[in-house]
Amino acid sequence: MRSVTEHAAAIAALVTARPEQETTLAAAHGRVLARDVIAPRSLPGFDNSAMDGYAVRATDIAGASAANPVTLPVEADIPAGRTDIPQHHAGTAHRIMTGAALPPGADSVIPVERTDGGTTTVRITASTDPGQHIRRNGEDIAKGEIALARGSTLRAPQLGLLAALGYATVPVIPPIRVMVLSTGSELVAPGQALRPGEIYESNSIMLASAAREAGAVAAQLRFVSDDTGDFLATLRAHADDADVFLTSGGVSAGAYEVVKDSLADRGVEFVKVAMQPGMPQGSGTFEGTPIITLPGNPVSALISFEVFVRPALRAAMGYARTGREVVAATLAEDIRSPLGKRQFRRGVLDRATGTVRTIGPPASHYLRWLASSDCLVDIPAATEAIPAGQAVEVWDLSRP
Repeated sequence: MRSVTEHAAAIAALVTARPEQETTLAAAHGRVLARDVIAPRSLPGFDNSAMDGYAVRATDIAGASAANPVTLPVEADIPAGRTDIPQHHAGTAHRIMTGAALPPGADSVIPVERTDGGTTTVRITASTDPGQHIRRNGEDIAKGEIALARGSTLRAPQLGLLAALGYATVPVIPPIRVMVLSTGSELVAPGQALRPGEIYESNSIMLASAAREAGAVAAQLRFVSDDTGDFLATLRAHADDADVFLTSGGVSAGAYEVVKDSLADRGVEFVKVAMQPGMPQGSGTFEGTPIITLPGNPVSALISFEVFVRPALRAAMGYARTGREVVAATLAEDIRSPLGKRQFRRGVLDRATGTVRTIGPPASHYLRWLASSDCLVDIPAATEAIPAGQAVEVWDLSRP
C-alpha cells in the first residue's frame, strides 16, 4: 500500500496555481497577494494634527499654565479636508481638527482640553513641545517602501492599508475552482422521499463546504448513477469550469464502482493508502483536468479531504499554512490502532487542560461523531496501542 505521505505528494503535484488576477479590494478578501505591493505615496501624506485643538508655535505658549494662561488670536479654522492651508504666523493660533493638515509655520498642536475653546481668541493653559500631537509625513510608511509582501493573506488590516495607499485593485492568486461530484445509484437529494435501499446524498455539500473553508470556490454537480456513460458525460460538460474535479464513491474493489470503471484506463491511478479511514483513493487527470477521487463513506471522504485535498488546494492558492494546525495533547484514555495503517480518530480537544479524548467508533460511517469532533488524533502507522497520559499529535479542526 502507498503511505499517506506518498499519496499526499501525488495529490499536491496535481493541483497547481492559477495565473494571478487583478481584482477589486472587496473581492480580494481572504486571497493571497501574488506579488509585492509598493507604496505609491507616503502615509501620512502630509504633516497633520493628531488631536482636535490649536496649531501653535511652542515658543509662543512657553510657560503657559492654568495660573498663567497665554491668550492668542485665532487666525482661521482648519477642518479635516481643507486643501487651502493658510500660513501660520508667530503669535497666533489656528483652530485645527484631527487629521487636518498642519499649517506651515506651526510646530505643535495644543489639545482643546488645555484651552477655553475660543474661536476668535483662545486662552491656553498649558505649554507644549515642538512636534507634539503631530503625525509626520511618511512616519507610517514612506513612498517606495514595500507595503505588503508577496504571499500576504489579505484580511481587514491589509485591505485597509491598500485602500489608504490609493489602490482600487490588487494582484492576487485566484481561488482554485473545485467541482464536486458524488456517485451512486442509491443516492437521493435531501428533501425527497426515500424508497427502500436509497439514502440521502450528503458528501457533495460536505466536500463543497470543506473546499470553500479551505479558500477555494466550489460547485456541487448533480450526483450520477452507477453508469459510466453518464459519469463521463457529466465530467466533460463541466471541464471548462473546473480546475479540479473532486469525486466521492465508486473507488473500491467491488462491482459497480463507476469512478474506477470509468477512469482506470484514462490517466487516473487507483491505489490503496495505508490509512484508516480512507484506504481506497485515486488521482490523476481526466482529459487534462486534475481529478481526485475519494471513497464514498462520509467520514472517509471528509478525512481524506483533510489529509490530502485541503493542503494541496491551499498550497496552490499561496497560503502559508496549508494543513490544519498540529498541536501536542495528552491522551485521556487508552486507544488501539491497526498496525501498519496511519489512523485518524475523531476527537475532542480540551484546550484548558491540553488533553484529548477520542469520540465514537473508528468505522467510516459514523458521521454523527465526526460532526461532534473538533480535532483528529493522528496515530502513526507503526503504532498499535497508546496508553493514557502519552502525548499525541492532534489536528485542530477548529482553526484554519
